[in-house]
Amino acid sequence: MTLLPIRHTDAAGIDPGLDAALRYAIAIGAVLVVLLPAARGMHPAIGWLPLWLLAMPLAAWWALHGFPLPRAAPPERALVGVRSRRNAPQARRRVRQPRRESLPRVA
Repeated sequence: MTLLPIRHTDAAGIDPGLDAALRYAIAIGAVLVVLLPAARGMHPAIGWLPLWLLAMPLAAWWALHGFPLPRAAPPERALVGVRSRRNAPQARRRVRQPRRESLPRVA
């Protein structure tokens, strides 16, 4: 039994043929869901069609690329010289003095 060599596009080991097939399936599924109202409905045997036409190929393509998550950019400081509330010490509560009730003066 001979094994065929796997073609890789980069160090992550993504097969370009599978990547192209999944991109094609995603494009065809998106076109079908957008243009055909029947493709947005249910099928008695397989269920909700947009799941199989669009969501499953997208999930397979995402899995092929190793489940990359978008990274949030670090927030930029708008004003550099303004002191941040995070750097300030925590505010202390003022202790209220109990009110002395004035007693009626007796002669």
